[in-house]
Amino acid sequence: MLNLFLAIVVSASIDSTMIMLGDQTDMHLQVVCDPTEQVQLPTIGEELIEGIEVVKAGKVDTTTTADGQRQLTQTLTLTSFKDSLYAIPPIAVVSGKDTFRSEALSLNVVQPFEMDTTMAITDIKQREDAPIWWWGIIRWILLGLLIATLIGGIAYLVYKYYRAKQHPEQAPQIPLRPAEEVALEKLQKIEQEKIWKEGEVKAYHTELTGVVREYIGRRFGVMSTEKTSDETLRELKPKLMAKGEGLEANVDTKLLYEQLKKMLQLADLVKFAKWTTTPEENEEALATAFEFVQKTTPKVEEIKN
Repeated sequence: MLNLFLAIVVSASIDSTMIMLGDQTDMHLQVVCDPTEQVQLPTIGEELIEGIEVVKAGKVDTTTTADGQRQLTQTLTLTSFKDSLYAIPPIAVVSGKDTFRSEALSLNVVQPFEMDTTMAITDIKQREDAPIWWWGIIRWILLGLLIATLIGGIAYLVYKYYRAKQHPEQAPQIPLRPAEEVALEKLQKIEQEKIWKEGEVKAYHTELTGVVREYIGRRFGVMSTEKTSDETLRELKPKLMAKGEGLEANVDTKLLYEQLKKMLQLADLVKFAKWTTTPEENEEALATAFEFVQKTTPKVEEIKN
């Protein structure tokens, strides 16, 4: 699992955790370190692990982050021709005598169909006669009508566009409800339904983390719905730790961060590794979501006379 407090941070992600047999997906390896560190990335051959082949190993790109750290990235294109759920072990990166590892990943390779070898061999389908000539004429007429309709539709849209540009209508501005108000309302609905009691554990954690990710995007400007849990935590941490985000002075941001990290990691295990949770873990995840939203709600400024 990604450790944000190490001098060298290694992370790995995969575009798709499930592919069809023979399809391809990209795995991204990223190393962030001090510019003075001598980092040696692993040499990966034609197979990542047994059963997963490396179609293409991209070159290692070196860039500099905003805070002056050196960032190394490499993309590996993977495929597999055997249906199975593969556990990809952590990728090890060596610096001097120390070894740093990324998080473990998983890849589920699915067989799209199975051949039925019990069916008898049949003859080739009989030759069919060509359509009669007038049907071809009808098709050309229908095609002409379709083209004319499309041209008319495009002309109408162009007319509407330029008319609206010349006479713009001012749409009423509807103020957005506060992010914390929307999030707490959705969390209360989740608390009332408790669909995990009906066996919908994956849907429960997906919906719960979705509410939290949407809140993080509106509250801290971290578009979490488009990022992995590790990327979300990495971008959120400096903003959460800085009290300049309008938090109350007595809020323990470090504890909030660790609780959120635990909740997101549990949800990833449920969604991608088919992890079985206990009722206590389900309740604790919901309580963590409530506490995170409530304690990161912007403080109310005192009105000065």
